[in-house]
Amino acid sequence: MDLDAVRTFVAVVEAGRFQDAATELSVTQQAVSKRIAALERSLGVRLFTRTARGAVLTGDGEAFLPHARELLSAELRALASVRDGPLRVDVIGRRLCPATLLRGFHEAHPDVALEVATLFDTAIAALREGSIDASFRAVVALPEDLDAQWVLDEPIQLLCGSRHPLAGAPSVAPAELAGHRIRLPGVVPGTEWGAYYAAFAAAFDLWIDAAGPNFGTEVVLDTVAESADVVTLVGAGSRVWWPPGHDLRRVPIEDPVPVYPHSLLWRRGNAHPGLAALRRHLATSERVAGAWRPGWAAQPSQTVPRTG
Repeated sequence: MDLDAVRTFVAVVEAGRFQDAATELSVTQQAVSKRIAALERSLGVRLFTRTARGAVLTGDGEAFLPHARELLSAELRALASVRDGPLRVDVIGRRLCPATLLRGFHEAHPDVALEVATLFDTAIAALREGSIDASFRAVVALPEDLDAQWVLDEPIQLLCGSRHPLAGAPSVAPAELAGHRIRLPGVVPGTEWGAYYAAFAAAFDLWIDAAGPNFGTEVVLDTVAESADVVTLVGAGSRVWWPPGHDLRRVPIEDPVPVYPHSLLWRRGNAHPGLAALRRHLATSERVAGAWRPGWAAQPSQTVPRTG
């Protein structure tokens, strides 16, 4: 199976649109379309339905997605078995805050060869087997063979349509969200973000609706834009785009500010010089004072390796 085609398939799923995936992969939109068409021919199924809102997974596409991610993970394991190579770092999603942090590192250290992976929920296993060098995660429970360094508190924001009663508020408190339907279909049980939002909902008696299939960010934004009742939550550092006609509003959540505690995880004993440089680069943030974090959120060490 053509792994470039599989990689392109996963990129389209994450980006939501063929053009956005092309930008992420540094290829043309025509190249993305050709790769997806070739993959669909080899599988004998349609993977996407293309709509005005973007690319939506078909049932066959949903079934193929976890296997596609595993193929890319297997590729990383194969590469790691025969060479040291570049620093391999997982960012969960290329539109999320950790990807921006990693891009900043690359710009500051262009001499460090870098590969970016998006392993979703398989990163811990990939770290332990050595197919990646590091991953950005919230630390729910840290295996004994891994270590972690806190890197950033990312505030969580409310995203709502202009018709919603909270749209004009300069900020809202978490308690003010009680009774509002918070649509988050991407919250997956068993993941650290699933644990985070479960704890957030329990702490403030909130209604988080994660039921039903996840048709991607664009569909959630359509729902929020058209509704006077439904809202969603996004990280302050997440790159979220929508059509001008949607008139969506980002509203800060304060008193207290809920933050997602990003940490960098790696396997103990990993002596890759690029990892040491990455840890030093990330050791610049300050914690948000008085913020809300889930009770399980570990406080990894902020100790960083010395230069030389």
